[in-house]
Amino acid sequence: MKEKEDIIRNYIEGYNNFDVSRMVQDFDKKVIFENIQNGEVTMTLNGIDEFITQAEAAKSYFLERMQKIKVFRHENDKTEIEVEYTAVLAIDFPNGLKKGQKIKLLGKSVFEFQNEKIIRLTDLS
Repeated sequence: MKEKEDIIRNYIEGYNNFDVSRMVQDFDKKVIFENIQNGEVTMTLNGIDEFITQAEAAKSYFLERMQKIKVFRHENDKTEIEVEYTAVLAIDFPNGLKKGQKIKLLGKSVFEFQNEKIIRLTDLS
Protein backbone atom coordinates (compact mmCIF):
# COMPACT_ATOMS: atom_id res chain seq x y z
CA MET A 1 0.00 0.00 0.00
CA LYS A 2 1.36 3.39 -1.01
CA GLU A 3 1.53 6.05 1.66
CA LYS A 4 -0.30 9.31 0.95
CA GLU A 5 2.82 11.36 1.66
CA ASP A 6 4.83 9.31 -0.87
CA ILE A 7 2.12 9.81 -3.50
CA ILE A 8 2.08 13.55 -2.85
CA ARG A 9 5.88 13.82 -2.88
CA ASN A 10 5.92 12.02 -6.24
CA TYR A 11 3.37 14.51 -7.63
CA ILE A 12 5.41 17.48 -6.35
CA GLU A 13 8.67 16.08 -7.76
CA GLY A 14 6.94 15.62 -11.12
CA TYR A 15 5.67 19.20 -10.95
CA ASN A 16 9.08 20.60 -10.06
CA ASN A 17 10.69 18.68 -12.95
CA PHE A 18 8.00 19.59 -15.53
CA ASP A 19 7.17 15.86 -15.77
CA VAL A 20 3.41 15.66 -16.34
CA SER A 21 3.42 11.85 -16.65
CA ARG A 22 4.87 11.61 -13.17
CA MET A 23 2.43 14.20 -11.84
CA VAL A 24 -0.59 12.14 -12.92
CA GLN A 25 0.89 8.72 -12.11
CA ASP A 26 -1.40 8.30 -9.07
CA PHE A 27 -4.45 10.19 -10.40
CA ASP A 28 -7.83 8.56 -10.85
CA LYS A 29 -9.08 8.92 -14.44
CA LYS A 30 -12.00 11.02 -13.16
CA VAL A 31 -9.84 13.32 -11.02
CA ILE A 32 -11.22 16.81 -10.37
CA PHE A 33 -8.79 19.73 -10.12
CA GLU A 34 -9.71 23.16 -8.79
CA ASN A 35 -7.62 26.28 -8.43
CA ILE A 36 -8.91 28.79 -5.89
CA GLN A 37 -7.38 32.26 -5.52
CA ASN A 38 -8.57 34.63 -2.81
CA GLY A 39 -11.64 32.45 -2.25
CA GLU A 40 -12.66 32.46 -5.92
CA VAL A 41 -12.56 29.37 -8.16
CA THR A 42 -10.39 30.35 -11.13
CA MET A 43 -10.14 26.95 -12.82
CA THR A 44 -11.91 23.60 -12.72
CA LEU A 45 -10.69 20.59 -14.68
CA ASN A 46 -12.69 17.36 -14.93
CA GLY A 47 -10.80 14.18 -15.68
CA ILE A 48 -7.19 13.25 -16.19
CA ASP A 49 -7.16 14.27 -19.88
CA GLU A 50 -8.19 17.87 -19.12
CA PHE A 51 -5.58 18.00 -16.36
CA ILE A 52 -2.82 16.70 -18.66
CA THR A 53 -3.73 19.23 -21.38
CA GLN A 54 -3.59 22.14 -18.90
CA ALA A 55 -0.42 20.88 -17.18
CA GLU A 56 1.39 20.53 -20.52
CA ALA A 57 0.35 24.06 -21.55
CA ALA A 58 1.41 25.50 -18.17
CA LYS A 59 4.97 24.20 -18.62
CA SER A 60 5.60 27.00 -21.12
CA TYR A 61 4.69 29.67 -18.53
CA PHE A 62 7.79 29.08 -16.40
CA LEU A 63 11.55 28.94 -16.88
CA GLU A 64 11.77 27.22 -13.52
CA ARG A 65 9.34 26.38 -10.75
CA MET A 66 9.63 24.76 -7.35
CA GLN A 67 7.13 23.70 -4.72
CA LYS A 68 8.61 22.86 -1.34
CA ILE A 69 6.36 21.04 1.11
CA LYS A 70 6.39 22.69 4.54
CA VAL A 71 3.62 20.77 6.36
CA PHE A 72 1.42 17.68 5.90
CA ARG A 73 -2.01 17.53 7.60
CA HIS A 74 -4.01 14.29 7.35
CA GLU A 75 -7.73 13.92 7.95
CA ASN A 76 -9.46 10.73 6.83
CA ASP A 77 -9.17 10.52 3.02
CA LYS A 78 -7.80 14.07 2.66
CA THR A 79 -4.29 15.39 3.06
CA GLU A 80 -3.53 19.10 3.07
CA ILE A 81 -0.05 20.38 2.42
CA GLU A 82 1.38 23.84 2.87
CA VAL A 83 3.87 24.74 0.17
CA GLU A 84 6.43 27.43 -0.44
CA TYR A 85 6.28 28.17 -4.15
CA THR A 86 8.91 29.93 -6.25
CA ALA A 87 9.06 30.35 -10.00
CA VAL A 88 10.70 32.36 -12.75
CA LEU A 89 8.25 33.43 -15.44
CA ALA A 90 8.85 32.55 -19.09
CA ILE A 91 6.17 34.89 -20.45
CA ASP A 92 4.44 38.17 -19.63
CA PHE A 93 1.14 37.62 -17.77
CA PRO A 94 -2.05 39.69 -18.20
CA ASN A 95 -1.95 40.67 -14.50
CA GLY A 96 1.28 42.64 -15.04
CA LEU A 97 3.86 40.02 -14.08
CA LYS A 98 6.75 40.07 -16.55
CA LYS A 99 8.93 37.49 -18.26
CA GLY A 100 12.02 36.77 -16.17
CA GLN A 101 10.35 37.95 -12.96
CA LYS A 102 10.75 35.70 -9.92
CA ILE A 103 7.67 35.06 -7.84
CA LYS A 104 7.42 33.57 -4.37
CA LEU A 105 4.28 32.73 -2.46
CA LEU A 106 2.81 30.43 0.14
CA GLY A 107 -0.08 28.18 -0.75
CA LYS A 108 -1.98 25.06 0.17
CA SER A 109 -3.03 21.99 -1.76
CA VAL A 110 -5.65 19.50 -0.65
CA PHE A 111 -5.42 15.97 -2.02
CA GLU A 112 -8.43 13.64 -1.72
CA PHE A 113 -7.80 9.92 -2.01
CA GLN A 114 -9.79 6.81 -2.87
CA ASN A 115 -8.21 3.38 -3.34
CA GLU A 116 -4.69 4.88 -3.26
CA LYS A 117 -5.55 7.25 -6.13
CA ILE A 118 -5.93 11.03 -6.09
CA ILE A 119 -9.57 11.74 -6.93
CA ARG A 120 -9.53 15.49 -6.23
CA LEU A 121 -6.81 18.13 -6.02
CA THR A 122 -7.53 21.67 -4.88
CA ASP A 123 -4.85 24.37 -5.00
CA LEU A 124 -5.46 27.37 -2.74
CA SER A 125 -3.58 30.65 -2.81
